[in-house]
Amino acid sequence: MAHLESSRLQHMHRYWCAANYLTIGQIYLQGNPLLREPLQSEHIKPRLLGHWGASPGLSFIYVHLNRLIQDMVVRNEMSHFHLCLEALRRSAYPQAGPLMAWCQDMLARHQTYTREHFEDMPEVRDWVWTDM
Repeated sequence: MAHLESSRLQHMHRYWCAANYLTIGQIYLQGNPLLREPLQSEHIKPRLLGHWGASPGLSFIYVHLNRLIQDMVVRNEMSHFHLCLEALRRSAYPQAGPLMAWCQDMLARHQTYTREHFEDMPEVRDWVWTDM
Protein backbone atom coordinates (compact mmCIF):
# COMPACT_ATOMS: atom_id res chain seq x y z
CA MET A 1 0.00 0.00 0.00
CA ALA A 2 1.34 3.41 -0.95
CA HIS A 3 2.21 5.88 1.79
CA LEU A 4 -0.07 8.93 2.06
CA GLU A 5 1.30 12.19 3.38
CA SER A 6 -0.50 13.55 6.42
CA SER A 7 -1.77 16.63 4.55
CA ARG A 8 -3.18 14.49 1.73
CA LEU A 9 -4.88 12.17 4.19
CA GLN A 10 -6.42 15.21 5.93
CA HIS A 11 -7.73 16.53 2.58
CA MET A 12 -9.23 13.13 1.81
CA HIS A 13 -10.86 12.92 5.25
CA ARG A 14 -12.36 16.42 4.86
CA TYR A 15 -13.69 15.45 1.41
CA TRP A 16 -15.25 12.30 2.87
CA CYS A 17 -16.85 14.25 5.76
CA ALA A 18 -18.21 16.86 3.34
CA ALA A 19 -19.67 14.17 1.09
CA ASN A 20 -21.35 12.52 4.09
CA TYR A 21 -22.74 15.87 5.24
CA LEU A 22 -24.19 16.53 1.78
CA THR A 23 -25.77 13.07 1.75
CA ILE A 24 -27.38 13.61 5.14
CA GLY A 25 -28.67 16.99 4.00
CA GLN A 26 -30.16 15.55 0.82
CA ILE A 27 -31.88 12.73 2.66
CA TYR A 28 -33.18 14.53 5.74
CA LEU A 29 -33.30 18.30 5.22
CA GLN A 30 -35.72 20.42 3.22
CA GLY A 31 -34.55 23.75 4.61
CA ASN A 32 -31.62 25.40 6.39
CA PRO A 33 -29.01 23.16 4.69
CA LEU A 34 -26.02 25.12 6.05
CA LEU A 35 -27.50 25.14 9.56
CA ARG A 36 -27.21 28.91 9.79
CA GLU A 37 -29.96 28.84 12.40
CA PRO A 38 -30.78 26.20 15.02
CA LEU A 39 -32.30 23.08 13.50
CA GLN A 40 -36.10 22.98 13.80
CA SER A 41 -38.66 20.33 12.93
CA GLU A 42 -39.87 22.25 9.85
CA HIS A 43 -36.37 21.93 8.38
CA ILE A 44 -36.68 18.13 8.27
CA LYS A 45 -38.46 16.36 5.41
CA PRO A 46 -41.78 14.77 6.43
CA ARG A 47 -41.10 11.82 4.11
CA LEU A 48 -37.55 10.62 3.58
CA LEU A 49 -36.32 9.59 0.16
CA GLY A 50 -33.30 7.33 0.29
CA HIS A 51 -31.51 5.99 3.32
CA TRP A 52 -28.19 6.50 5.04
CA GLY A 53 -27.04 2.84 5.03
CA ALA A 54 -24.54 2.61 2.18
CA SER A 55 -23.72 6.31 1.81
CA PRO A 56 -20.56 6.57 3.98
CA GLY A 57 -19.11 3.49 2.30
CA LEU A 58 -19.81 4.84 -1.18
CA SER A 59 -18.28 8.20 -0.28
CA PHE A 60 -15.22 6.40 1.09
CA ILE A 61 -14.82 4.50 -2.18
CA TYR A 62 -15.24 7.69 -4.23
CA VAL A 63 -12.59 9.61 -2.28
CA HIS A 64 -10.07 6.81 -2.84
CA LEU A 65 -11.02 6.35 -6.50
CA ASN A 66 -10.46 10.08 -7.05
CA ARG A 67 -6.96 9.72 -5.60
CA LEU A 68 -6.20 6.69 -7.74
CA ILE A 69 -7.51 8.34 -10.90
CA GLN A 70 -5.31 11.43 -10.32
CA ASP A 71 -2.29 9.19 -9.69
CA MET A 72 -3.03 7.12 -12.81
CA VAL A 73 -3.33 10.22 -15.00
CA VAL A 74 0.10 11.49 -13.93
CA ARG A 75 1.81 8.09 -13.88
CA ASN A 76 0.35 6.96 -17.19
CA GLU A 77 1.56 10.09 -18.95
CA MET A 78 -1.87 11.47 -19.75
CA SER A 79 -1.42 14.92 -18.20
CA HIS A 80 -1.31 18.07 -20.31
CA PHE A 81 2.46 18.39 -19.89
CA HIS A 82 3.20 14.78 -20.80
CA LEU A 83 1.18 15.29 -23.96
CA CYS A 84 2.90 18.63 -24.67
CA LEU A 85 6.36 17.04 -24.27
CA GLU A 86 5.42 14.18 -26.55
CA ALA A 87 4.17 16.60 -29.21
CA LEU A 88 7.43 18.59 -29.00
CA ARG A 89 9.53 15.42 -29.23
CA ARG A 90 7.70 14.45 -32.42
CA SER A 91 7.90 17.89 -34.01
CA ALA A 92 10.66 19.16 -36.25
CA TYR A 93 10.62 22.50 -34.43
CA PRO A 94 14.30 23.56 -34.17
CA GLN A 95 13.88 25.74 -31.07
CA ALA A 96 12.02 23.06 -29.09
CA GLY A 97 14.82 22.69 -26.49
CA PRO A 98 13.86 25.61 -24.21
CA LEU A 99 10.18 24.82 -24.58
CA MET A 100 10.82 21.19 -23.66
CA ALA A 101 12.77 22.29 -20.57
CA TRP A 102 9.83 24.51 -19.58
CA CYS A 103 7.40 21.62 -20.10
CA GLN A 104 9.53 19.29 -17.99
CA ASP A 105 9.67 21.87 -15.19
CA MET A 106 5.91 22.43 -15.40
CA LEU A 107 5.33 18.66 -15.44
CA ALA A 108 7.21 18.30 -12.14
CA ARG A 109 5.20 21.19 -10.63
CA HIS A 110 1.96 19.73 -12.00
CA GLN A 111 2.66 16.30 -10.50
CA THR A 112 3.31 17.85 -7.10
CA TYR A 113 0.21 20.06 -7.28
CA THR A 114 -2.00 17.18 -8.45
CA ARG A 115 -0.90 14.96 -5.59
CA GLU A 116 -1.49 17.71 -3.03
CA HIS A 117 -4.81 19.10 -4.34
CA PHE A 118 -6.34 16.19 -6.30
CA GLU A 119 -6.91 18.33 -9.39
CA ASP A 120 -5.05 20.04 -12.25
CA MET A 121 -3.20 23.28 -11.58
CA PRO A 122 -5.42 26.33 -12.17
CA GLU A 123 -3.32 27.49 -15.12
CA VAL A 124 -3.99 24.28 -17.08
CA ARG A 125 -7.44 23.32 -15.83
CA ASP A 126 -9.22 24.90 -18.80
CA TRP A 127 -6.76 23.93 -21.55
CA VAL A 128 -8.43 22.88 -24.77
CA TRP A 129 -6.59 20.98 -27.47
CA THR A 130 -7.36 22.20 -30.97
CA ASP A 131 -6.19 21.34 -34.43
CA MET A 132 -3.96 23.94 -35.98
